[in-house]
Amino acid sequence: MGGRGLDAIQETADGGLWLGALASNADTADHPLVKARYPLLSAAILACASPQVRKRASNGGNLLQRTRCYYFYDAKLPCNKRNPGSGCPAIGGLARQHAILGTSDHCIATHASDMCVALAALDAIVHVVSPAGSRAISFGDFHRLPGDAPQLDTTLAQDEAIAAIELPPSAFQRHSTYLTVRDHASYTFALVSVAAALDVDSGGTVRAARIALGGVAHKPWRDKQAEALLVGQCADRPAFTRAADRLLRDARCQHGQTGNGFKIPMARHAVVRALELAMAGSVGNTGQDAHRIWEHL
Repeated sequence: MGGRGLDAIQETADGGLWLGALASNADTADHPLVKARYPLLSAAILACASPQVRKRASNGGNLLQRTRCYYFYDAKLPCNKRNPGSGCPAIGGLARQHAILGTSDHCIATHASDMCVALAALDAIVHVVSPAGSRAISFGDFHRLPGDAPQLDTTLAQDEAIAAIELPPSAFQRHSTYLTVRDHASYTFALVSVAAALDVDSGGTVRAARIALGGVAHKPWRDKQAEALLVGQCADRPAFTRAADRLLRDARCQHGQTGNGFKIPMARHAVVRALELAMAGSVGNTGQDAHRIWEHL
């Protein structure tokens, strides 16, 4: 790990950034290099939890959050994540906050982190260590979909620990945003969140795009084919809508609009609005942006 401390936040040789696993979320969000080069990450961290929690929470710990599922929290109820094979009462039960993408017959829980949604969009790399040595895991491969083993949240081996998160050099400083849609303005988990980033030429044509969704799956959700639809296109609402439709093409719900079916149009509107905000250079969303999305449902 090049002698870096576990709480280090420093530039890498290629112009990226090294975030130690024990650095706090607050120190990460407020670091000058993070704010200057990765404003998307800073905005996502500041959108989550309270200032007190961010001061205590570590970067490595944020990656290892488990789920935001009512049934997982209640030890009196069966849950395949707590007790494999016991069942998933969310399927067919109250599922308003649950997943619409990447679900299985064993689990429809959603991942709990805002920070991880931004890290997914930024193509972060997770560095882990064990008695056998070290290895690097691309962020998209770090968290798992539930499949038939929802008790396994990540691809970490039992003897591995997170040492750091590495951010590659970014071209998205000018055009990125983190948008959250919640039930109420005070701190709570997002029903849907979007990390959106664009690299746009002087004529308004997209050179590269990143879109990651939170609150909709067992892990931060990306679809590189949806992002590819934007490349070479004018950065406008029709292009953003096509990308949103592609991103959500496989979305499925529980009990339609009376369950979590509202998340599908909500996510579609949120993706389009987040891309518009990113194009406009607005890093964080306002209450008006979230209210506008609610009005479309």
